Amino acid sequence: MTPIARSLLFAALASCGAATQAQQPSAPARGHLLYDTHCIECHTTQVHWRDRRQARDWPSLWVEVDRWQAAARLQWSEADVTEVARYLDRTIYHFAPDARSQGRVAPD
Repeated sequence: MTPIARSLLFAALASCGAATQAQQPSAPARGHLLYDTHCIECHTTQVHWRDRRQARDWPSLWVEVDRWQAAARLQWSEADVTEVARYLDRTIYHFAPDARSQGRVAPD
């Protein structure tokens, strides 16, 4: 096989691999899995949209997730609470990002 033919074959195989990877669905994020496993049975999306919701920004969202996981005796780590809060923010709330929502730091 000539060097040019070898290069073309390699390029064709590489593009097939990239196309296959692009078609595979990604696994749900940890926050999504935790929410679906522990919260969704009581919380439909309606609870997040009501006028009297407690989450008004990122810190209050984090506090609410932490409060409810404690009430349910789930014993989540701060990282778990952050992941669920991020999932809710990404899918429902869309609060303005701040340093805490972007990092793995819990509110004070």
